[in-house]
This record gives sequence, C-alpha cells and structure tokens, in this order.
Amino acid sequence: MSENKRMVEFDRLEKKFQSLIEKKAIKEAHTLLQLLNEIDVAALIGELDPKTALILFRMLPKDEAAEVFAYFDSDMQEAIISASTDAEIKDIVEELYMDDFVDMVEEMPSNVVNRILANANAEDRNIINQLLKYPDDSAGSIMTIEYVSLKKEMNVREALLKIKREGIDKETIYTLYVTDDFRRLEGIISLRELITSSYDSKIEDIMEGDVIYAHTHDDREEVASIIKKYGFEALPIVDNEKRIVGIVTVDDILDVIEEETTEDFQVMAGTTPNEMPYLETSSFELARHRLPWLLLLMISSTVTQKIMNHYESYLSMIPFLTGFIPMLMDTGGNSGSQSSTLIIRGMAVGDIKPKDWLKVLWKELRVALICGVVLAVFNYFKIIYIDHAPANVALTVSLTLVISVGAAKLVGGLLPILASSLKLDPAIMASPLITTIADAMSLISYFFFARNIILS
Repeated sequence: MSENKRMVEFDRLEKKFQSLIEKKAIKEAHTLLQLLNEIDVAALIGELDPKTALILFRMLPKDEAAEVFAYFDSDMQEAIISASTDAEIKDIVEELYMDDFVDMVEEMPSNVVNRILANANAEDRNIINQLLKYPDDSAGSIMTIEYVSLKKEMNVREALLKIKREGIDKETIYTLYVTDDFRRLEGIISLRELITSSYDSKIEDIMEGDVIYAHTHDDREEVASIIKKYGFEALPIVDNEKRIVGIVTVDDILDVIEEETTEDFQVMAGTTPNEMPYLETSSFELARHRLPWLLLLMISSTVTQKIMNHYESYLSMIPFLTGFIPMLMDTGGNSGSQSSTLIIRGMAVGDIKPKDWLKVLWKELRVALICGVVLAVFNYFKIIYIDHAPANVALTVSLTLVISVGAAKLVGGLLPILASSLKLDPAIMASPLITTIADAMSLISYFFFARNIILS
C-alpha cells in the first residue's frame, strides 16, 4: 500500500475509533486496534484521556503492550506507569528493549523512576545505572545491549541454535558480533551469510574481520554519519579495551537526526534549543528561549545605528540615499543566509570539513561575483529608468551591491566553518548573526562610495 493510501486508510480508522470511544464501545475499539501496527496503535491511544487509554492499553497482549508503550510520548508513559499496578509495571519493564527503557527513565520524574526501578530486576537496574552515566550526546547514551554475540570457534549449526535461543529477546539479529572470551570484538557476520553457509563451517572462516565500530564516548552525530555512510542497520559500540558493550540501531539514529535537525533549525532561527513539542510548550517558556537571542541581536544592531549616526550628515545632504538602505541591507543579509544555510547543511552531512575552508572561500568568491554583478547591472538601470535618480547614485548603489553581496557570502560561508573549528555549533553562525554583520558591512560600503562618487 502506498504512503498516501495508508494515510487515508489510517484517517478513516481514526475517525471510526474516535466514534467508538465517544459511544464508550471499548471492546469494539480494542478489536479495531488489532488491525493496526504498534506505531498506529500508540498514536490512537495517545490521543485519549489517561483513564480510557489505560483501559485499552490493558487489553493489549503483554508483548504488544510493551512495543506500544515504547512509542508513547513521555507524558502518556508517565500516566500509564502512575495508573498501573506493580505487576503491570514489571510486565512492561521486562518486555522493553534496554534503549527504550533508558529513554523512558531519562524522561520520567524521580518518584516515577524510583517506582519503575523498584519493579525491575537487579541486573536491569545495574545496566540502567551504567547506561545513564554516559553523556547525553554520546554513543553510549543511545545504544542498546540487546544483540547476539558468537564465538569464532563455533560452527554454523551451533550459532543458529544460539540465535534461536536468544534472538527472541534481542532488538536485532540480522548482524551478529563475534567476540573472544573477554568480549573483545573480533568480527561480524550477517544472518544471510550464516544461513547460506554449510552447517559445519567455522564462524572464524566466514566472518568479516575488518569491523567498523564506534566508542562509547564518541559523539552520537559521528555514529549517525558512520551508519549513513556505510548503510548499516546497526553499529557495534566498544569501550577503551575494544570490548563490545552495545549496539546502536538505525531506528535510534533516525531519532538522533531528528533531534539534531530540530536543534539546528531552532538555533538558526535565533532561539535556544527546546526539546518540548511546540503546542505543549507554554508561551512563557517559548518567550524565555527566544528572548536571549532577541536581546543579543537588538544590542548588536546598535552597530548599524552607530554607522548611520556617523554618516548622518551625508543623509541630510542627499536625502534620497536613505531610500536605498533597506534594499541594500536586505540583499546583503539574504546573500549571507543563502551561503550559511548551504555550508551548515554540507557540514551536517559530512560533505564539508573545516579543512575545506579555502575551497569554500574560492567558491563563494566566484558565486558572489556572479550574483553581485548581475544584481548591480539590474539595479543600475532600474535606478536610472524607474527611480529616475542620477547616474552617480545608480553607480553608488550598484557598487555597494557588489561589495555587500560579496562580503555577506564570504561571511556566511566562513563563519560556520570557524564555529566548527572552535568546537561550537555551526548553526550559531546562522541568519540572525550573519544578517547583523552583513548590514554593518553594507552601510560602511554604501557611505564610502557615496562620499567618493556623489560628494566628491
């Protein structure tokens, strides 16, 4: 079924489901849920009030309930846990994959966390405590310990028997990890390779020894880049002694990419990152995240004010100069934003590295020259034939455009690279900051040409 058809079908089922809930036909609603996958079930139940949601959630089979629970947002998870008995919490905890368990614990209030951990077995509590020690942006914080490991001395028959015994509780079995007696990673083998090999073949003979892996404290964005680059479904995570401690699966990486992209957009828009959904965030909280940037940009705009005050005498002598200032500032700011957006995107996907700054400089210079000249020629004739201004004014504005566009594109292209070299988020050097710098450079150029061409 295509995505559009699936969405139409889901919308139809959603309306029918809501109708059954309004009629309090809970059993019929539960029957309808059995037609859907776990993600859609979580979406439907998540829209209900906690009391009704809990009734339907309790009707789900134990293994399906845990999968649905993992897709709830943190508020619904908290509501379900708070309303559940200790036995029900224990069932959920036992069925959850460890990475989903960790994600849940990180989002819950301390009193709810205490209750969850009280219903987990000692081994799970120790693992949770260990995983929570990793930095939030590290590979260790998003990995899961549900993987299948093999020994190189095994033959294929023994390996398949082990997968049958342990695979049901693992997050993925499509890639198997070969370790020595001290859990040091020695190789990997795919399930496809395993089942197409002779039962008597040794794992050592068919495994891939050149293993790509990441360390527990590597940045999770680096892990995302590796998985994207090689097309992996999972990536092994090792400690300093190359002992495998977990894996990061592609579904966790999709979450990382979404979070990092959201954060970049927020920073580029001039607001501090906020993990809460927009509609669930209070107006006061939204304002609190936006005000610091607004205050900073308001203060920085005093630079342009000082420049205009300094050249106020020029404006009084040639009043029509004022009318072109907004166009010059907007064009410069837009030019810088174009460059910064492309460079930030290129750095995010790994196409551009800090060492490439000279290549970026040369490319942006050429782009700036082309754009600046085209805009300048167009404006020269516009100012003369449409605005009916003198030729020296048209020349002043046109030359300013060339300098303004060129400077803005260089600033927009190089500032994100500078930020990355200083271990800062390149998105910080985005539209608001670059626009402020471009505005100042446009005004300085404008008044320089006005003094030397019009007033000379």
